[in-house]
Amino acid sequence: MANGSVSKDGVSGEVWTKTCQILRRELGEATFGSWLGQASLREQDGDVCLVAATGVARDWIRRHAWRRIGELWAQNDPMGRSLALKSKMEFEGRGAAAQAAAASVATTSTPAAAGQEAPSTARPAPIPGPASAPRRAAPDPADLRPAPSLARQQGLQDRFSFDTFVPGPSNEFAFAVARRVASWADGHFNPVLFHGPYGFGKTHLLNALAWEAMQTGEARRVVYLTAERFTSTFVRAIQDRQTAAFKAELRNADLLLIDDVHFVAGKQNTQEELFHTLIALIEDGRRVVLTADRSPSELSEMEPRLRSHLQSGLVCGIEPADRALRLGILERKLAILAQAGGFLPSAQGDVLQFLADRFTDSVRELEGALNTLVARVGGDIARLGLDEAQAILRPHLACSEKRVTVDQIQKAVAEHYGLKQADIISERRARVVARPRQAAMWIAKQITTRSLPDIGRRFGGRDHTTVLHAVRRIEALKQDDPVLARDLDAIIRKLRS
Repeated sequence: MANGSVSKDGVSGEVWTKTCQILRRELGEATFGSWLGQASLREQDGDVCLVAATGVARDWIRRHAWRRIGELWAQNDPMGRSLALKSKMEFEGRGAAAQAAAASVATTSTPAAAGQEAPSTARPAPIPGPASAPRRAAPDPADLRPAPSLARQQGLQDRFSFDTFVPGPSNEFAFAVARRVASWADGHFNPVLFHGPYGFGKTHLLNALAWEAMQTGEARRVVYLTAERFTSTFVRAIQDRQTAAFKAELRNADLLLIDDVHFVAGKQNTQEELFHTLIALIEDGRRVVLTADRSPSELSEMEPRLRSHLQSGLVCGIEPADRALRLGILERKLAILAQAGGFLPSAQGDVLQFLADRFTDSVRELEGALNTLVARVGGDIARLGLDEAQAILRPHLACSEKRVTVDQIQKAVAEHYGLKQADIISERRARVVARPRQAAMWIAKQITTRSLPDIGRRFGGRDHTTVLHAVRRIEALKQDDPVLARDLDAIIRKLRS
């Protein structure tokens, strides 16, 4: 048994509650929920310890949030105690760990080695380890004959693989879970649901999972469907009186993957069939992975018991890509295009930065913009300057770009940071005002056509060198400050919505 306990005096709990409130706001709901939502504050031999649900979560917290947690803890703990960080396995000891390891979700694509820690809570029926075999295409519910060509017929795309997926803070938890599921390793939350905005990698992740699962599991049946195809195939089966064959095909799958499950919301008969399919598969120890554009709790049009089952396994949020991840996606995409076109994968930094800062709402749009540039200039992409790139893309931007004014930027930044617009253009130099002012100047330079002198005049008559300093300062800061980078992305997205 664990020899730790929740603090009895309530002080630690109050400090951690305050810390969580700030972290939730700074990290975002999905990131906080994925990594810190299951963490708990425990006491052991008089020491206070933050216990992460898994070793994966512990490592992420240490890399991305531990310094900030330490700052907040020190600010709010009246007793000045130090705070340790451990996984649940480390805290509770090896005895509990041995039991937990049988139902873990880890970050590697192979089963956990002896002594390797992995996330743990659920305990579905064990499934044998991965079989080494060549890739085999998934069977299609509309055709029971397993043939390689059917993989494309049912919508799987070769370009969507784990090798072409770029992980980052906004999606690395979902990426780790997908790799674990694809390896057929024991220890699996069931079902798994990935959710997030349109265009940020859910379909890519599900395709990659399908390809990898077919490659590592020769004798296993993998079925990939969009929810729209699930619906249309089910309706056709009813019309053709083939519902028994439809049910048998899906319920004999070792792994069922359904993309855009939110599509079935409001379709009563389809929801009923999907619900019973999930129940049959999960009770038989088979695996189910789905994607949706929202978390299950937000799918208000979905039948409550189906929504409840979607929430009963592991829900992984995928947030919009931050700037660093968008740049990584561009570099990976450029490498792929260069390999296909026979030219060097090189582009000027300011061109890639322009694309990363302009196309923030969808990875598909981001990649589409790069496709357009490469289609126009081919191997000369390395010599393409920013002005020419903007000229090439201007017709594509004009139809969808919302004109944003400096005044609107000032108001949006002030609202985001809890200030007044008058503060942004005032002479106040306190950091609480100066940093948002610099951020507003940087945004004005990024998304308006105003010159530096013009921007300066609109910020209380400041000189253009002040604006240039602000732009350079924010450029430097956001490279190492993920909170600032997320703030800038959020403000720009709101201005363009």
